[in-house]
Amino acid sequence: MSDQFDLIALSFGFFNLLRLASYLPQIVAVARDKHGATAISFSCWLIWIGANATTALYSWVRLNDTTLGVISAFNAACCALFLLLAVYKRAMHISAQLPRSRRGEPRTHAHSLR
Repeated sequence: MSDQFDLIALSFGFFNLLRLASYLPQIVAVARDKHGATAISFSCWLIWIGANATTALYSWVRLNDTTLGVISAFNAACCALFLLLAVYKRAMHISAQLPRSRRGEPRTHAHSLR
């Protein structure tokens, strides 16, 4: 049973390291996106934030497992960072599509540009 537990623990650690490493390319991709991160599902990332945050809380409060809690909290923070960046990119893209007068910028008149 201990060999099986060690394999499970190693697999858990390995895949969590991969998951943690996978956030960086996603964050870079959304940061570089020029089209408002339209391919990003906000609801999906909200669910992942909720799942990771509640796993962190459950592991700390119910299981007294600090390691799992820290890993899950970090996963929630990475998901939140990604989502906030995507929301920002989407808002900036939408704002750029609006006419100047709707963005709160002063209107310029043709005679003032001469």
